[in-house]
Amino acid sequence: MNIDRFWSIIESARSSAAVSGVLFDEALVDLLAGCPPQEILEYAERFDEVHDALYRWNVWAAAYLIGGGCSDDSFMDFRAGVIALGRDWYERAVLDPDSLAEHPTVIEAASTHRDEAVFYEDVNYAASGAFARLTGNPDAFYDAWAEYRSAHEQDSDAADMGEDFDFDDADEMHRRLPRLARLYLEAGD
Repeated sequence: MNIDRFWSIIESARSSAAVSGVLFDEALVDLLAGCPPQEILEYAERFDEVHDALYRWNVWAAAYLIGGGCSDDSFMDFRAGVIALGRDWYERAVLDPDSLAEHPTVIEAASTHRDEAVFYEDVNYAASGAFARLTGNPDAFYDAWAEYRSAHEQDSDAADMGEDFDFDDADEMHRRLPRLARLYLEAGD
């Protein structure tokens, strides 16, 4: 599955969720469950690639500000949430995580103190949910995924996360993520 097809699936699920009123992750599972098993595995592979591309200190700092803190597990959910925002916002966040300060959900979350904004755990499991629905076996995805990964072995070089810095240093956060810091730290400064 090429990257354009991956984002087409994400955008179709976003549109379906908006029209039907179901949650995005449910619309995504519904859409993926209509695909052949091989395509679900290819989707999972692309999902992992775009998810991993967000594994950077500056993105984690954005999640830390938006979430009022951010553990390893929460950072997985944040990255899934950024993907759920769609290709445009994803690409903006990869280039400049501070741009998330312009997203309406983030702006509203800052003003209402909703620290779960953008964190979307269930998106991480859409492929396995679709596979389970297709096969009737909740564990079928993990067996198929292990087989798929061994046949499509990839380099497992650690990603360059960029420069680490202290997320609890307000001056540093203002310097690196000025717009998000204004939204989330100004009230406490």
